[in-house]
Amino acid sequence: MTTDIQKNAIDIGIITNNLEAMLSFYSETLALELEAVIDMPGGGVMNRFKVGDSIVKVIETDPQPSVEAAPGGIRAATGYRYWTIHVNNLVESVQKIEADGYKVVVPIREIRAGTTIAIVEDPDGNWVELLQNG
Repeated sequence: MTTDIQKNAIDIGIITNNLEAMLSFYSETLALELEAVIDMPGGGVMNRFKVGDSIVKVIETDPQPSVEAAPGGIRAATGYRYWTIHVNNLVESVQKIEADGYKVVVPIREIRAGTTIAIVEDPDGNWVELLQNG
């Protein structure tokens, strides 16, 4: 048996104790479209942002978690360390991120012929890779 995939995308959830800053980053700086705000069963709120067919869920729980994820990106720890958004305007996106005061942890660079990336850090220290082909 194989997994019968229903959607050609994935959804990810980011738990935060810093909701306003995270909403500002994802809605204003990255300019992702807010699809919905949903109350969480048991307490809290989920903000669902569209990224193509994928959804990034920025969630504040109530009560809030007392432990934070290990900072430092790719080589700092195991587990989910970064995720990627494919963009058509990498230079402009990075300029906006920098202008809004967010950290670019990996400056724009070509990683292979025709593929350029930058990695930025959201207010909670999560790494987001921006990737442009061509």
